[in-house]
Amino acid sequence: MTVSRRDFLKLASLVAGSTALSSCTPAYAYLARLGQPDLYPTASGALSQEEWLLLGRLSFGPAPAERLRVAEIGLSAWIEEQLAPDTIDDSTCELRLREFRTLGLSAQDLFDLSDKLFENQDRERVPNELRQATLVRQVFSRRQLYERMVEFWSDHFNISAEKGDCFYLKTVDDREVVRAHALGRFRELVQASAHSPAMLVYLDNQSNNREAPNENYARELMELHTLGVEGGYTQEDVMEFARCLTGWTVKEHFWRGDFTFKPELHDDGAKTVLGMSVEPQGQSEAESVLERLAAHPSAAIFISRKLARHFISDNPPDGLVQRTAQAFTHSGGDMRSVLRTLLLDGAGMVEPKFKRPVDFIVSALRQLDAHTDGGSGLQAFFGRMGQRYFAWPTPDGYPERSEAWQGNLMPRWQFALALARDEIKGTRVDFPAMLETSHALDIESAIDWAALCLLGTPLAATARGELSSALRTAGTGDTPETIRVVIAGLLASPYFQWR
Repeated sequence: MTVSRRDFLKLASLVAGSTALSSCTPAYAYLARLGQPDLYPTASGALSQEEWLLLGRLSFGPAPAERLRVAEIGLSAWIEEQLAPDTIDDSTCELRLREFRTLGLSAQDLFDLSDKLFENQDRERVPNELRQATLVRQVFSRRQLYERMVEFWSDHFNISAEKGDCFYLKTVDDREVVRAHALGRFRELVQASAHSPAMLVYLDNQSNNREAPNENYARELMELHTLGVEGGYTQEDVMEFARCLTGWTVKEHFWRGDFTFKPELHDDGAKTVLGMSVEPQGQSEAESVLERLAAHPSAAIFISRKLARHFISDNPPDGLVQRTAQAFTHSGGDMRSVLRTLLLDGAGMVEPKFKRPVDFIVSALRQLDAHTDGGSGLQAFFGRMGQRYFAWPTPDGYPERSEAWQGNLMPRWQFALALARDEIKGTRVDFPAMLETSHALDIESAIDWAALCLLGTPLAATARGELSSALRTAGTGDTPETIRVVIAGLLASPYFQWR
């Protein structure tokens, strides 16, 4: 590129400093007549501001295909379509996943693979393939709402792959717990998670036995997974539930990494949890308590509020949370029913949220139609920004609220510049094709096209004028390099940091 890093920073700061952009009116109608048929085909309608905001929340970035689909069938119909992911052809994404041989292996096979490849167990290959596959799915899957729910539950039932045998057990948990139940019934998801060896290891229940009860998992099950910290349970409930969970552990030899219940480690005395008498029944004791927790009124409120915070606003309206909780209760915790109420009733209540690192990176890739293998070149940026997949150490999962992510902007600027310069290994944006697609004849039209791609709205006239003047001063001229600099500046601007 002819523009220097100093020039880039100057250009980006002009975009960042423009106050005109924040008040401009969205002009999504322009999307209908931009570019090549396979990227921006003519649509029968245009996206409203409400549709743009919600689409950015329900997907990992309003890619051209999603924009067009919503314009064609409407937001409500698109949501219904997304709530039935099995009916959506996702074969293109599935083909990309075939190179990741570890995704479908059993825990024993994953352990054996690590053991055979290296004299000491390789603690990187298996979790790194899971991280790479997760990014590929978020970028390329057409089942965007499903992938959003996978992300939500991965945080809700957080497991760090950095702890103990979780380095290989998390792959099984991702496949058989989170992905298998992401749009199913809450009670089935809770049961599956409680039987997950990765969860038992992560929260120390594999060492919970009658001689030395460990309350860690019982506490997090109530506080983080079902009822919430104000859900009405007591310390005595935690202790009694921990007794129910004694003997729930993980096999260490034959069929290593599978769940097992060991009666000889179980406390078979009578117990009382949440006022419910639990008679000695071995493994089924804890399972009966799990059923009660999943159906508890506090769980309906807790999960509904957390979903509303994820999809609608950091501070969701109480009325919306209550209606969502009612749908939760009436449907028996069916996530499709819960989401249908939340998303359709809350469509007009969406408030901007600061993008977490995953949102920032993946939305940039999707909206620029980037090609990526999801490999180490990109994964390094997640680490620098503080959201490496499956690496949050505490069981509460990566923070959801905007303020948690607003103090680490420099790596985002570095990513914007690296993406514009094609400096990320395994990832590239076809800028010559993009320039051709834009039909941009000069700097001003290139700026308009890039702003529509990334922000959903053109820059105000004053902001566009400042940026085009700076570009000419920097010496890019009306060349293919112009689109690179414009896009880098917009990615680095504060406006792209919000969704």
